Amino acid sequence: MRKTLLLICTLLTGFGAMAQEVKAQEVKTEDIKKWTLQECVNVALENNLRVKRSIYGVQNAESFYTQSKAAFLPTVNVGASYGENFGRALNPVTNLFVNRNSNAINVQGSASLLLFNGLRLQNSFRQTQKDVLASNADLNKAKNDVILNVVTYYINVIFNQELFENAKYQLNSSEQQLERIKKQVAAGALSISNQLNQEAQVATNEVNLINQENALNLSLLQLKQSLQLPASTPMEVEVPELQAEDLILAQTAEEIYQIALSTMPEIKSAILKVQSAEFALKSNKGRYYPSLSLNASAQSNYSSVSDGPRSQADGTFTNTPIGFVDGTGQVVYTQTPNTVQVANSYGRVDQLQDNLFKNISLQLNIPVFNGLQTRMNVQRSAINKELADITVKETENTLRQSIETAYNDATAAAKTYSSSNKQVNAQQEAYRMNKQRFELGGLSFVEYQVSENDLFRAKSDLTRAKYNFIFKKKVLDFYQGKQIEL
Repeated sequence: MRKTLLLICTLLTGFGAMAQEVKAQEVKTEDIKKWTLQECVNVALENNLRVKRSIYGVQNAESFYTQSKAAFLPTVNVGASYGENFGRALNPVTNLFVNRNSNAINVQGSASLLLFNGLRLQNSFRQTQKDVLASNADLNKAKNDVILNVVTYYINVIFNQELFENAKYQLNSSEQQLERIKKQVAAGALSISNQLNQEAQVATNEVNLINQENALNLSLLQLKQSLQLPASTPMEVEVPELQAEDLILAQTAEEIYQIALSTMPEIKSAILKVQSAEFALKSNKGRYYPSLSLNASAQSNYSSVSDGPRSQADGTFTNTPIGFVDGTGQVVYTQTPNTVQVANSYGRVDQLQDNLFKNISLQLNIPVFNGLQTRMNVQRSAINKELADITVKETENTLRQSIETAYNDATAAAKTYSSSNKQVNAQQEAYRMNKQRFELGGLSFVEYQVSENDLFRAKSDLTRAKYNFIFKKKVLDFYQGKQIEL
């Protein structure tokens, strides 16, 4: 009795724990957020590193553009210096040397305006304009790649989820059939071999279910990685109503390609980079021409040597003998201007005003020889222009091939979907009839299993064709500048 009670308690405890675990799993499943396609795209665009790098590329191009505009403005520089002098110094007022400690102040300013340099500034400005537009096109291209990538993984999740549901249905159907066979075997209506074969089929369907579950988990992982989310992030996708009703493609591949030439950012970027290279070539050719600039400067100084009383000449002179002429004895005089004091001090402001020096000039530079730098720069710019032309051709070819491939895949998927739809309808009717015959004993177990497997395979092919066609058609719409919506 004790052992019986202990066993009952253990079972009840186990069932209770199991019930709590199941309930927790149900709550956890209900709490998982269902992601729409637009939410996935928004998160991917926000987290994608390539998009972030392209954003900084736009900002970098804009900084060069701003700098090229500012190059048309004059350059202005101002400066000042202060120094302590010890010992012999030059009096800037009298231009005589004095032997005393002093301090000095120097101020200067200069400005320069470029008048002509072979149109290099204008061409550089146009080049940076094209670079900004090209970097914005590159940003749009990066966003488009992210969107296509997310849509691909999103549809893969929906596709694998539907295959997973089909596998669950097949497993459930085979398990129900196994229960019926067991009852028939127990009643003696069927041999034990039928039960064993059905158990093997159930095991096969369990393996198929596990494989489909693994495929679904892998597609979810790929979708999370495209969003830059950790693999541990709970995720379920919202399954929209996707119907492949319109199996007709309105435009040809060539018509779609011509539309894509004017809508795809990679084409715009390649063409803008050709134009940028052309302006870069013209800018470097401008180095062959002379440059002309207008310059202006002003400077002044102050010295404490001249801080004493301020004097100025009064127009008279004092003759001071300095020697005699040999032979005649004539006295030689030197004239020193007489000064009169006009102020008690000669301070900083007065000295800076009196010592002010101004200058204005035109400067012409004529390039003669600079170690072939100009010639090599022009050659490299011409090569970059040719490479940019090649890039345009490559981009156009890649776009054409992508559109032609997507168009061919969509056409094939439409045909496959149409035939698969007919096949599923036929297989469903055949399976229904074979199931009745099998239950009445008019059909062998092997024939029944072949019919069931054919139906499952037909449904899987239909699902694959449907989503393949829907995705390829969405891609073709995307190439025409239409937003992908599910």
